[in-house]
Amino acid sequence: MSTVEFLRPDSWLAANGGPRYVQLRRRLEEGIGTGVLPPNSSLPPERELADITDLSRVTVRKAIQALVQDGLVEQRQGSGTFVREPVARMEQSLSHLTSFTEDMSHRGLDTTSKWLERGVFAPTEEEQCVLGLGNVNEVARIYRLREAGGRPMALERASLPLDILPNPLEVKTSLYEVLARHGRRPVRAVQKISAINIDAPEADLLGVADGAAGLKIERTSYLKNGRVAELTRSLYRGDAYDFVAELRL
Repeated sequence: MSTVEFLRPDSWLAANGGPRYVQLRRRLEEGIGTGVLPPNSSLPPERELADITDLSRVTVRKAIQALVQDGLVEQRQGSGTFVREPVARMEQSLSHLTSFTEDMSHRGLDTTSKWLERGVFAPTEEEQCVLGLGNVNEVARIYRLREAGGRPMALERASLPLDILPNPLEVKTSLYEVLARHGRRPVRAVQKISAINIDAPEADLLGVADGAAGLKIERTSYLKNGRVAELTRSLYRGDAYDFVAELRL
């Protein structure tokens, strides 16, 4: 079935079917799910969609924006609107303290990092408080875009006391590998996970639409002696990750 035939309104648009833009969004979702609109194919231009569906351009625009927000299509400047490649979702356990590199390695994926910040900086009030820095006026900080299998997955900003990580430039791939090598790897952590909408420029870095769903994770990690070793704030793509916790009585 051609795209035009699939989108003709006589087979799916109903007077009692709810808002018209919602009905169009559902029809387009169905087309994506069934392969009528395959990955990387372009949607008809807004004006043409309005003509095919007998809907207003405002209605068509609202339906398209809803699909953009859901991560099903993307708008490319000067090129149009395209169906996105489906993203394979990954599960990450909340029961074990592992690094991003370790998680991806278990899945057979190579990881890379694009460094956005790495060095020694004046600490923020939050870093001083959480890390217990007292009067210390320097903190090690690394901020990077984490990629797996060549695909952007998460933004990760970690802050550590200098005696835990004296040289941030030593971190090439896994932070925890470096800490373990010096006998300073955390043994437990407390994490807070929040659902957010990703704003630019983070959305651009992660390759998702502005306002797309994301998972914000704040983690405080501890050494065996109870000392705080790390404050990490991460932003994960919501279309790629599920966090799983095992609960026992």
